[in-house]
Amino acid sequence: MTSETPLPIAVLASGTGTNLQALLDTVHGQEAEIVAVAANVPGASALARAEGRDVPTAVFLRGDYPDRDARDHAMADWIAARGARLVVLAGYMELVGEPFLRRFPGAVINVHPSLLPAFPGLKAIEQALAYGVKVFGVTVHFVDAGVDSGPVILQGARELPDARDPEEVLAALRPLEHALLPEAVRLFAWGALSLDPENPRRVVAAAPDAR
Repeated sequence: MTSETPLPIAVLASGTGTNLQALLDTVHGQEAEIVAVAANVPGASALARAEGRDVPTAVFLRGDYPDRDARDHAMADWIAARGARLVVLAGYMELVGEPFLRRFPGAVINVHPSLLPAFPGLKAIEQALAYGVKVFGVTVHFVDAGVDSGPVILQGARELPDARDPEEVLAALRPLEHALLPEAVRLFAWGALSLDPENPRRVVAAAPDAR
């Protein structure tokens, strides 16, 4: 079962855009409609992926604004003008501040390459390798004002007991990212996600027949 009207979403990206591509290949034109892609890096491959599907794009450089809040206000204005009701951080390598989050309350999600709350922030895979873990994972979570500290929506894990190289781990985790992020968008579009009133850190997904 899908929404009668696709959910308009915006995607923020900084690099190659493989998670954006996963969304374009799965939920775009189905449960969701990607109406905007913004980047903080000129020439990011994610922009070309979006333009190839006629999705509007823009670049918001931190240096073009007095401070991060001013940049985030401008980016939020641009996204809101395109009607987005969910913002997806898909490999976006900067924090979004509280002014941005207030524009899209409870409607900003992120994909992170660790099993949060372990290894938040930058270089999560490198952190995990340095710690010596043998199980790596991916988390899709709501974004709050902290660093990768919002309520967890979905997680997936892979045992990689002999992993030594971050690129090797990232390649192994990509299929998990590309499956979990679209599924989280589907659940949001269906209105199936809610916070547990007894524990606001816990996200509850309604059963399919309850949608």
